[in-house]
Amino acid sequence: MWQRLAGLVLKYRKLLLVILLLITGVMGYFASHIQLSYEFSKAIPTDNPRYQEYLSFKKKFGDDGNVLVLGVQTKDFFKAENFNQFSQLGLKLQSIPYVENVLSVANAVNLLKDSSTQKLITQPVFSDTRNQSEIEHGETILYRLPFYNGLLYNKQTDAYLMIVRINKDVLNSKGRTKVINNILAASNSFTASTNIQVHLSGLPLIRTQVADRIAKEMKWFIVGSLALSALILLILFRSLVTMALSLSVVLIGVTWSVGLTYLLGYKITLLTALIPPLIVVIGIPNCIYFLNKYHTTYRQTNDKNASLIAMVSKMGVVTLFCNITAAIGFAVFALTNSAILKEFGQVAGIGIMFIFLISFILLPAALSFMKAPVASQLKYLDFKAIIQFLLKIEQWVFNHQRIVYLLTGLLIIFSLFGMAKIRSEGFIVDDLPKDDKIYKDLKFFENNFKGVMPLEIIVDTKKRGGLSGARILPVLKKMDSLSLYITGQPEMSRPLSVAEGMKFVKEGFYEGDSSNYSLPNTFDLAFIGDYLKGAKTSTNNNSPSSLLNSFMDTAHESTRMSINMADVGTRKLPLILNALHKKSDQLFDSSKYKITYTGSTITFLEGSAFIIEGLKESILWAFLFISLCMLYLFKSVRILLCSLIPNLIPLVVTAGIMGWAGVRLKPSTVLVFSIALGIAVDVTIRFLVNYKQELPTNNNNIAATIGQTINQTGLSIIYTSMVLIAGFIIFCFSGFGGTQSLGWLTSITLLLATLANLILLPVLLLNFTKIKKK
Repeated sequence: MWQRLAGLVLKYRKLLLVILLLITGVMGYFASHIQLSYEFSKAIPTDNPRYQEYLSFKKKFGDDGNVLVLGVQTKDFFKAENFNQFSQLGLKLQSIPYVENVLSVANAVNLLKDSSTQKLITQPVFSDTRNQSEIEHGETILYRLPFYNGLLYNKQTDAYLMIVRINKDVLNSKGRTKVINNILAASNSFTASTNIQVHLSGLPLIRTQVADRIAKEMKWFIVGSLALSALILLILFRSLVTMALSLSVVLIGVTWSVGLTYLLGYKITLLTALIPPLIVVIGIPNCIYFLNKYHTTYRQTNDKNASLIAMVSKMGVVTLFCNITAAIGFAVFALTNSAILKEFGQVAGIGIMFIFLISFILLPAALSFMKAPVASQLKYLDFKAIIQFLLKIEQWVFNHQRIVYLLTGLLIIFSLFGMAKIRSEGFIVDDLPKDDKIYKDLKFFENNFKGVMPLEIIVDTKKRGGLSGARILPVLKKMDSLSLYITGQPEMSRPLSVAEGMKFVKEGFYEGDSSNYSLPNTFDLAFIGDYLKGAKTSTNNNSPSSLLNSFMDTAHESTRMSINMADVGTRKLPLILNALHKKSDQLFDSSKYKITYTGSTITFLEGSAFIIEGLKESILWAFLFISLCMLYLFKSVRILLCSLIPNLIPLVVTAGIMGWAGVRLKPSTVLVFSIALGIAVDVTIRFLVNYKQELPTNNNNIAATIGQTINQTGLSIIYTSMVLIAGFIIFCFSGFGGTQSLGWLTSITLLLATLANLILLPVLLLNFTKIKKK
């Protein structure tokens, strides 16, 4: 069959090359329209209850992930030159397109009672003239208003905050980069004028800058993997034409994979950005194996056409199954419930099969038009250092089998102790290095304002108008009790809610006396109600009366409590939420109220949990499907067991290294195991296929066949392993910790898998396989 396919490829080579080029042109067109993804919630299935609650919250109250914060810390904040520059910064930000609202101490307002009109009017805390004496007067007023304490300033640490709300639609488009860059430019201008450092954080900033870095890294990784592969190919084959041919295979594969991403309706995410360099890393070994077989056969026969047919017929089935197992290692992610993993699994799995099809057609077709290889291009077949290394391996396999088993056992014991130390934990900015400005600025807000990650609590009265008139008072008391509990927690700031707004209103009604910053009673509400109706007509978006409206739905049935909290991680967040649930259950009767916890922080937690669980499941699916492929290919349970052991041990050792090195189990690190299993099995298949092919020629002499297989297949195995390891090491230069871990952990796994398949696998074959005599 494979010989007939080889003949067909060579017979219709021109037609196949034209079709290949046409498809590449079409895929290139689609690839040019690919876009970046700015979403964090795609890790959660759309039918997940938590995700549905989050969508319901956004429908009622708007997006919670569109707030960016700027912070400064200085004892000289209220000096005229600094304060006025800070005020000007707010005006600059307000003028940026798609910035909807800016709130800071500079434009903070006070509520005052106007008895003549029976209205609560808003008055700026700081006057427009703003000389030093007026600024100091405003400072005195500001510190008498408890509403802003902890929200816009922290007097103990001399830290001051500016809240910027950005249009939610632009945040889901590529226009967000321009908005964020304009905000950064304005803050840099403030720093240049005052020499005061501006700290920026919030989900819009984090998402935008992370997405932009992904796009840049994707380009550099493709260039880096291509350059490294080109160097290895040039050293190996000593031919620019052969190097260019191999690079053409992977470049076409990259084009097809990016085009496929667009055709499936997906965008570039932190995961799908890894696919192009992965295609390069996986595609180059295909080329090496095909070319190695072509060169080996040509040196034996000196017949170019026969060598091409032998290359396709002998290596076609091997490469097909190698690529199938590699594709399985990725495609199993499509079986998870996580949308972002499904996308990655589908594109990567299909992309790897694309690379097989491309190499199967392009290599023999192109080589048929090229000159036969010259002696200098075949020198690598006699590379003395590798040949000596393979002879050493052969000696170990035949003469030191007990030592091989002993070292393997010790390595497993060492790894099992390390595995016991593994912790599963993820953070929103987990993949950023500790010295990155995004990370350091986030810590600034956690130290001074307890964080900026949004958490929302929805109080639903279960009846329309349940928050109208006097009916709101018992709800406010319960909310205030919950608010006091939350404020006492070190990871959460004072919640912003209707309860805090009503305290401010009462304080304003009683002539700004801070001792009256408390919830109104029935008597207060009877008088405040008329004044509050007047305040609702205010056009100032920063007025507490306007904020009151944004914290209740139109039916006055439910209200929200908005909390900013620290990035506490996936281990601590459930404990915090459980404590909140217990407190809210004590305060709110479940027959009368429904309490919902939601927000971007919750969806992140749920998404991380889905990804980690999905990746754990994917390893089992990959193991099952790869085992079935191996069983079908070799039709022997003994050989199946012998083949799986050398591939499972490197995974166990890698997990042990993670435990000893303190690498946490998170989405980016769990990814290592399925990928490494799918790729490492390639080595096993190539070794065993050669073993099965050569066994009859050696009169079923297992020892002689194993020795021959080590020396024949070992050369190409070592070369391809070098390419794979070098390709993954490129990821170590990423700016994301998770991608770095993926790089060095996968490289270690592949190195161990190569040694295990060259040493442990032959030892197992010698001891546990027998030939049935006819």
